[in-house]
Amino acid sequence: MESSAQQEVDALIVGAGFAGLVTAERLSNELGWTCAVVEQRDHIGGNAYDYYDDAGVLVHKYGPHYFRSNSEKIVEYLSQFTDWHPVEYRVKSYTEGRYWNFPINLNTFEQLIGRASDAEEFRQWMEDTREKIDDPKNSEEVITSQVGKDLYEKFFKGYTIKQWKKHPRDLDPSVCGRIPIRTNRDDRYLRESFQALPADGYTALFENMLAATPGLELRLGTSLDQAKELFRWKHLVYTGPIDAYFDHCHGPLPYRSLKFQHQSFNAEQLRDREAIAGKPGHWQPEMQVNYPSTEVDFTRIVEIKHATGQDTSNSTIVKEFPADFEETGEPYYPVPTDDSKALYQQYKTLAEAETNTSFIGRLGTYKYYNMDQVVGMALKEAEKICKTYA
Repeated sequence: MESSAQQEVDALIVGAGFAGLVTAERLSNELGWTCAVVEQRDHIGGNAYDYYDDAGVLVHKYGPHYFRSNSEKIVEYLSQFTDWHPVEYRVKSYTEGRYWNFPINLNTFEQLIGRASDAEEFRQWMEDTREKIDDPKNSEEVITSQVGKDLYEKFFKGYTIKQWKKHPRDLDPSVCGRIPIRTNRDDRYLRESFQALPADGYTALFENMLAATPGLELRLGTSLDQAKELFRWKHLVYTGPIDAYFDHCHGPLPYRSLKFQHQSFNAEQLRDREAIAGKPGHWQPEMQVNYPSTEVDFTRIVEIKHATGQDTSNSTIVKEFPADFEETGEPYYPVPTDDSKALYQQYKTLAEAETNTSFIGRLGTYKYYNMDQVVGMALKEAEKICKTYA
């Protein structure tokens, strides 16, 4: 039953992350719509939320968010709300008692063989070592078909089993296939042409976006069910888990979750790490160090200060522990298996039958997207809504 006290808005938007806030900004400024954005958490920004911890270090609460893009349109759009701190993201992998260059490149190969080499020798080694699989069907095959079993087991197998609680052969090729393998000395983690972080952090970017969105009402700590009591709308934009929207009527979709362990260090404590970190004021040699061995239960340690370039004598590291969704209640990663894809298709069919409703974002479409891809999806959906209601 509708309540006479319900507030009328043009759009109800569920979720205050990139997907929701970009859509709200566009609908507000393109259509002049009033938008209510509801968010179950007590802050904006979704998983990209960052904040200053007790040590004064800017940290990413829900794991590192490395912004990158090949889209000038998306970068230009976000640049309305932030300046940028350019950064080339670099990662190492710690296993067998040493730090390895990662992703795999010529430097990694030289570490493996213990002498200088060149790209031609590395390419020939990979050709001789790789498993001859022309059409990889899973994540194990996509790596072994490029570099063979040794490097696969050294860097990918254990990490993947910990992260996903599944063997790589049971996961879609895209899981491990996202990581580049290079025969040159390019040791950057990512391929994209634009790599940077918001100069003042993601939260500041979102705050600027909100300030540029007239007619927006934000309700934190508010669920969709609560929003239904508060608002009436003509279009709904939903960025939460699609199975939750339909009350898990076909059964719950599988998600992997994470737990984080933060530890801060002052300048004196960091001096003891200089030989390992390679530079003062840091705890480890790069912003991210992977731990693929199953002998430790975390997957990586992130020291985001490497990427932000923050001028502070303190630093904070974050150990990342994979967890079951049932343990934390936080759905971070859709699990890309054949069974989960089939189950999602059932929910997608229901979603397509909904009227005046958009499902977007990683959780709304049950697919792993980078941040720029989510922004692009939101811009495209907002454009579609504008054409529908103009």
